[in-house]
Amino acid sequence: MKESIVVMGGGVIGLSCALELQQRGHQVTVLEINRCGGQASGAAAGMLAPYSENVEGSDAFFRFCLESLQLYPEWQAGVKEISGQTFEYTNSGSLYIAYHDADLLALEGRLLWQSQYGSSGSIVEGDALLRLEPHLSTNVRAALHTPEESHLYAPHYVKALEQACRVLGVCIHENLQRVSVDEWESEIRIQSADGRYFNGDRLLVCSGVWAQELSDTFGIQIPVYPIRGQICAYEVEAKPVQHMVFGNQGYLVAKENGTVVCGASEDVAGFDTTVTAKGIERLTRWNKKVFPFLGEREPFHRWAGLRPSTQDGFPLIGAIDSTDRVVFAVGHYRNGILLSPATAKLAADWVEGKREAAGDYHAFLPGRFS
Repeated sequence: MKESIVVMGGGVIGLSCALELQQRGHQVTVLEINRCGGQASGAAAGMLAPYSENVEGSDAFFRFCLESLQLYPEWQAGVKEISGQTFEYTNSGSLYIAYHDADLLALEGRLLWQSQYGSSGSIVEGDALLRLEPHLSTNVRAALHTPEESHLYAPHYVKALEQACRVLGVCIHENLQRVSVDEWESEIRIQSADGRYFNGDRLLVCSGVWAQELSDTFGIQIPVYPIRGQICAYEVEAKPVQHMVFGNQGYLVAKENGTVVCGASEDVAGFDTTVTAKGIERLTRWNKKVFPFLGEREPFHRWAGLRPSTQDGFPLIGAIDSTDRVVFAVGHYRNGILLSPATAKLAADWVEGKREAAGDYHAFLPGRFS
């Protein structure tokens, strides 16, 4: 049955969910207090790397991330076709580096369990490693090579998502400054700062770090907190970095626009997105030990975004009660770009009352903290 769905939040998660729901035949309205993609989404490095980002084991979150990676080839092609826009999507593979034998043992243990989940990875050392990444420091002992991992250029991806939504008829309202939930138990009624009302049959909350402000409204704890992530970029020639390169202190990835992106220095600073000298210095001190040529350069661009972190590290995805009138999709921390297609499908299933489709992902229910 076609319903009217109000989506709070125009970041990568909100836009992805809106696109999925509109494609399923619903009429979707997106409400964004600033500009679409103007917060964490536009600041992201765009890595699609569930094996490298999840190092502990195969929990529900890892499996969700892996599912999303597997959805990406078809998902991103669909976004490009609908929007008529293109964006970088590169299957570069990744290297997770180790300097010492103890670190190498950890990589071997990780490869053991990740191989059971589709990774064709391998441990590479010596000349074989330098053939994969010629400019890598010779102090690097070995690396876990994972060919399946990819990355995209997040700002262009989010713009294409927005355009795809508009093409399909999603109503997008930006620069609303503030929105409040006036009614949700019998119907959905949202009011913006300028006095306008937006009504719908169901509400999907995708407002990232601002979701915590709705705790009193819905009578549940919503422990989503902002973590500031600082990133810098270098101008380069001839693409000297071939893979996404991860270490225990950060990552490096080369983009088609002639830059190498390095991130991310993280700290707790409330809603402050100021870039700090200390945060960037932490990155530059580390990255020149990975690629010595970076020690001769200064970043030409520095920026920061707020990552929506949760108390237990899992996102909040699902309905808040048995009516399925209000569904949450927030708290993706540093994996919002990666998780956009899988979250879109899971959240849309919840909106449509398909609780059985949630399967293994009941660990993400938003009421688990109450």
